[in-house]
Amino acid sequence: MSSNILKSRIQLKVRFNECDPLQIVWHGNYLKYFEEGREDFCIQHRISYLDMKNRGYATPIVKSSCEHKLPLEYGDTFEVETSFQPVDAAKLVFTYKIFKKDKLVCVGETTQVFLNESRELVLINPSFFLDWKKKMGLI
Repeated sequence: MSSNILKSRIQLKVRFNECDPLQIVWHGNYLKYFEEGREDFCIQHRISYLDMKNRGYATPIVKSSCEHKLPLEYGDTFEVETSFQPVDAAKLVFTYKIFKKDKLVCVGETTQVFLNESRELVLINPSFFLDWKKKMGLI
């Protein structure tokens, strides 16, 4: 595999409804922030979920992890850095770093697999995905 790593960065702001009574972001919302970063990445790098759906594939998450370093609080502005991790298998692996004023707040990872229109697991990389990886210099 190539050592080329594709990244994107998106700025977000903590909303009131994302916080617990102490005005600290509830832990489950970090996965939503990862999703915002992942969707931004996919649009920016021309491999959106709609593109995959239009080709007959769904890409559900089968694994996620999140390690908290510092809390985010109501009103904080922060950035989500999303990186695609190329692997040989038919899956999408993304890593995430959340920063607040250049301080690392959170790190995480998600893994997605391909399902065909019958919702069966696809074990071989779809041709459009291989074409995308080649175009992006990942293989």
